[in-house]
Amino acid sequence: MKLPSRVLSLRNASCSGFKHSFNPPCCDKKISCKAKDFPLNFNQNSQFCAFPFRFLGSQHIIDNTQNLNCLPRSGFASSRPYGVSIQARVALRVRCFSTLFETSVKDKSFERLRVQNENNVKPRVVERVGKDENTVRGNFPLVEGENNVKNVGEGLQEKKGGILAESDIEKEAWSLLRDEVVTYCGSPVGTVSANDPGDKQPLNYDQVFIRDFVPSALAFLLRGEGEIVKNFLLHTLQLQSREKTVDCYSPGQGLMPASFKVTTVPLDDNKFEEVLDPDFGESAIGRVAPVDSGLRWIILLRAYGKITGDYALQERVDVQTVIKLILNLCLADGFDMFPSLLVTDGSSMIDRRMGIHGHPLEIQALFYSALRCAREILNDKCSKNLVSAINNRLSALSFHIKEYYWVDMKKLNEIYRYKTEEYSMDATNKFNIYPEQIPSWLMDWIPEGGGYLIGNLQPAHMDFRFFTLGNLWSIVSSLGTPKQNKAILYLIEAKWDDIVGHMPCKISYPAVENEEWRIITGSDPKNTPWSYHNGGSWPTLLWQFTLACIKMDRLQLAQKAVSLAEKRLSIDRWPENYDTCSGKFIGKQSSLYQTWTIAGFLTSRIMVENPQLASMLFWEEDYELLEICGCAPNKSGRKKCSRGAAKSQILV
Repeated sequence: MKLPSRVLSLRNASCSGFKHSFNPPCCDKKISCKAKDFPLNFNQNSQFCAFPFRFLGSQHIIDNTQNLNCLPRSGFASSRPYGVSIQARVALRVRCFSTLFETSVKDKSFERLRVQNENNVKPRVVERVGKDENTVRGNFPLVEGENNVKNVGEGLQEKKGGILAESDIEKEAWSLLRDEVVTYCGSPVGTVSANDPGDKQPLNYDQVFIRDFVPSALAFLLRGEGEIVKNFLLHTLQLQSREKTVDCYSPGQGLMPASFKVTTVPLDDNKFEEVLDPDFGESAIGRVAPVDSGLRWIILLRAYGKITGDYALQERVDVQTVIKLILNLCLADGFDMFPSLLVTDGSSMIDRRMGIHGHPLEIQALFYSALRCAREILNDKCSKNLVSAINNRLSALSFHIKEYYWVDMKKLNEIYRYKTEEYSMDATNKFNIYPEQIPSWLMDWIPEGGGYLIGNLQPAHMDFRFFTLGNLWSIVSSLGTPKQNKAILYLIEAKWDDIVGHMPCKISYPAVENEEWRIITGSDPKNTPWSYHNGGSWPTLLWQFTLACIKMDRLQLAQKAVSLAEKRLSIDRWPENYDTCSGKFIGKQSSLYQTWTIAGFLTSRIMVENPQLASMLFWEEDYELLEICGCAPNKSGRKKCSRGAAKSQILV
């Protein structure tokens, strides 16, 4: 392919006194933005040079055109909202063909399962009230903002449309959240993980985490400030598939970084270079790559389109390519026999050793959501085989989790009477689970009418701990059946003191203690019983709890949790987590002014006051996934599916 004449050098390309370079993975580890002086203010258009960018072995020439107002980083957060003062557009135009994945799929019947308008969701009908035709009952005025992004939150900012006025704690939270915004070349690109002024060694809390930024992104989106989210999505896609290594070994291509930071590197002639430096786990505690980063990135991309109406971002070739790279990494065939995603300990929100290696529920729920998002977003013409592979995996994963991860009193009694060492396609105890694994605390803990999805399932192992995020996100994504979803919330309500206590919500229950703690955690002093990941309470889980409650028409339960958090978070200086069985004490090693604690509270408040907004963030049950099965008979006749007998019990 003949390159455009505008392609200049890899490192230097001046533009009206401003230099901007993106370095290919083979040359450097960082994405950089150069400038002569700082701060500067350019009102004229700056034409950036084209640069090569590598996707799966194919060279992509991307052309950047931006309007820049270079502002000082220190003064940005305290200035006007970035939707007003920043006029930055990141318009990446791919100049050559992307590498398309032609995934081999044996079962062609899934090609007909392509979702038509994602579960046949009908356009939302809103009721116009009053004289102002832009005002929607219980919703925000929809107006066009910068870059053709619909500003759905202008009504919230101006207190129109019946929106309640912000409380003092909300004003404080918004002020803190804006103070934690990170800028890159004058444009907002994310929020730091925490901004504790008393922490002299912030470790990596001063970086922008994909995982941590999601609640911040939703808070901004629901308020109508989508520019920071768009910038975040575009910059993180450029960080994908870097050649970072641990002991000279590179992770799989398509991996998204856990975090990135903006650093300033001095150059000659009093110039400087702003650099985006990603971390793929090579610097993390434990050196574990983040499995959930790519999944959350896809989920956030879909939420951005749903809330802003800016679907053009999803259709870009570079964005489509990033999705395919992530899916190619997740859908690759391996030694595992299960449809669930096999991961190591520390690869999710619980990013330390906590005995969740294998197939933890949290990753499976995020994986299921990301697959549904990708199926909705991917281009039909270019991704026919990939969509078929997605449908195949969705169907198998949906059945696998619903059938084998679910536990209630009836299922416990079945496990209690399991026979072991069964060999056949008709075996009842398919994973050779020994009944002695059922913990004594569980027998009387599950209430009648309640149930939940266990934390992990492997051969001869069921992790019966209750992991809150996995169960909540199973409700949000409809990975569980409607009956199961209701039972999960019923369990949380019945065991409110155990799972919520003084601060929603406990990350896992119960804590592992004594010798079990030493074996499972490696004697981790941060994960002592009822602390941090080992039974600690995390306020950021509040927004997932709120979303799950609204989906299941349990708004009062969400309001109760939000009211509970509101009494303490500001007084306690927005800590990362709480300790003790009831979440009464601030975590002994908890950072303060934690961003996703602040953002989770704000997102929850917005959804509680405007429940109709939550409909853009959850999924309804897709029954068709269980109707079609990939276990079609083959010539050997050895394939046999167990779904037929179980389907009548699951879909109720």
